[in-house]
Amino acid sequence: MQNTHNITDWLPTTAKEVKAHGWDKLDVILFSGDAYIDHPSFGSAVIGRVLTNMGLRVAIVPQPNWQDDLRDFKKLGPPRLFFGVTAGNMDSMVNHYTAGKRLRSNDAYTPGGKSGFRPDYATVVYTDILKTLFPDIPVILGGIEASLRRFTHFDYWKNELKPNILSWSRADLLVYGMAEKPLRDLVTLLQKGVPPESLNTLPQTAILQDKDAPLPKNKKWEDIELFSHEECLADKTNFARNFKHIEEESNRMYPARLHQVCGDKRIIVNPALPPLKENEIDYAFDLPYTRLPHPRYHNKGAIPAYDMIKHSVNLHRGCFGGCSFCTISAHQGKFISSRSEKSILKEVKQIANVEDFKGNISDLGGPSANMYKMQGKVLSICEKCKRPSCIFPAVCKNLNTSHRPLTEIYKKADKIPGIKRTYIGSGVRYDMLLNQDATEQEKKTHEEYLKELLTKHVSGRLKVAPEHPSHKVLNTMRKPSFSLFKKFTQQFQKINKEASLNQQIIPYFISSHPVCEERDMALLAAETKSLNFNLEQVQDFTPTPMTLATVMYYTGLDPYTLKKVYVARNKEEKQNQRQFFFWYKPEMRQQLESKMKRLGWFDVLKILFPEKASGNSQKTKDDGFKSRERSGKRKKRH
Repeated sequence: MQNTHNITDWLPTTAKEVKAHGWDKLDVILFSGDAYIDHPSFGSAVIGRVLTNMGLRVAIVPQPNWQDDLRDFKKLGPPRLFFGVTAGNMDSMVNHYTAGKRLRSNDAYTPGGKSGFRPDYATVVYTDILKTLFPDIPVILGGIEASLRRFTHFDYWKNELKPNILSWSRADLLVYGMAEKPLRDLVTLLQKGVPPESLNTLPQTAILQDKDAPLPKNKKWEDIELFSHEECLADKTNFARNFKHIEEESNRMYPARLHQVCGDKRIIVNPALPPLKENEIDYAFDLPYTRLPHPRYHNKGAIPAYDMIKHSVNLHRGCFGGCSFCTISAHQGKFISSRSEKSILKEVKQIANVEDFKGNISDLGGPSANMYKMQGKVLSICEKCKRPSCIFPAVCKNLNTSHRPLTEIYKKADKIPGIKRTYIGSGVRYDMLLNQDATEQEKKTHEEYLKELLTKHVSGRLKVAPEHPSHKVLNTMRKPSFSLFKKFTQQFQKINKEASLNQQIIPYFISSHPVCEERDMALLAAETKSLNFNLEQVQDFTPTPMTLATVMYYTGLDPYTLKKVYVARNKEEKQNQRQFFFWYKPEMRQQLESKMKRLGWFDVLKILFPEKASGNSQKTKDDGFKSRERSGKRKKRH
């Protein structure tokens, strides 16, 4: 089926396009650090469609030029209601810089993958310009950059604590998390004539007020005051203590209102709304997206982020994994909001009718591939729970881990005309699939799912994330034992053999995570060699705002115990860890051999380079792999 679209099928991006829509005035103008792709995977498109569906006249200004005469900020004039500002689908600093703080040469959210089309701290830069040009028009922040910087946070790129983003952006209000529902509530009140300054008790929003003013009244909410920004600057322990409250409340179904003084102001972060119901999440995905980049990008090169997801379908939001280095639960929430089968299959049919579609769905997934439709068996128990993870240190007995609804989605999608194969590109949590404490009925669905996944939905290489073999590192990451990864690998090989398939597991690992030491990375190299893996998917830990691991990185403390933890911070320490990923490269061999001999790590040397270790009977103090599992105590650094 050929795609035929008019320019008015997209939201307008220029004055000429506004006129083509028959509009003489706009209600809302959205500024985004990303190119405009009219697809439900891109935040500005979703918000634009939601507001348009409410009857508003909405335009999007993608990647405005902030370095010229600011014509992009002026060209549409002031909106009737407000400006919306987002840095895009990523924090602009993560988008710009590597873990080593080197400037990236590409940007996946820009045509041609070109860099330089958004500023550092795009949310703040855009807002500052708008407040200078149009001081009387409210600016509302959204997106992941604003959401995860809503409190005092550590900024890795400046190597300092920064205040909440409202304090240094001059914006009027922040909508955090997945914003469709709170933004609809906000617009409804604005349409009724409620002034923006009175919108101080809206759930899932944040405002600034004078620090000595009384908190806005709401008898239903519990209040928690955090240590002030200045107290966090004075003592890192206060920052760590704050995080414990922030994370716990982010993972409650009915959280408290949090507030924090910063200078002469107080930020008030109202509780998040409960998880979206099925019809509410369907609403956002069923809006009339073209699913295409705006025509303004014609002949400007492919947009890598779009090419990656254009033939994929998101099944749910939220993640209850609670990994200490991940921001998903802080932004999307711990509780899963799943789309209906009808909505999902409707989207698959839409893709099947796209002109350039070749028959393969690249991903039927979500933040984690296999959490669709999962929730507590007794929801009243979930309502009282504030643990960050439903599956660490063990799978919660109240969690229904049946994979049958997901398996059925896969099977039904495969039967749609025009669909050859549906692949799963999202990460799979194998700890649920191997949970020995699951009910017999759940275990049966786990076996069915694993067989369905591995025989029909893997494109030859399955990516999973064991992250590390060390018990102490995995505990800090809130990830399951490496023994489960080994067990999963055995299951993978068994099913592949039975189905006469030749597929690979591609494991993902992280170096320099808090508590990880150089010896742990040497053991990682030896462990993965023993399993015949030459590592491809690897990353040096990057501290990003609002994660447990980032707080550990900055403070050197575990926020839950306030005990000291080892952190690799300087360039040399991080490089010393990272090099063990690549032990098999000829250029790394000599320096690693010399280091291991000097440090007495002959147990590792014997595994990595056996011909170099022969005849050497020396042993290290902890003598092999098993000893590192015997104690959680930190070993002496060499």
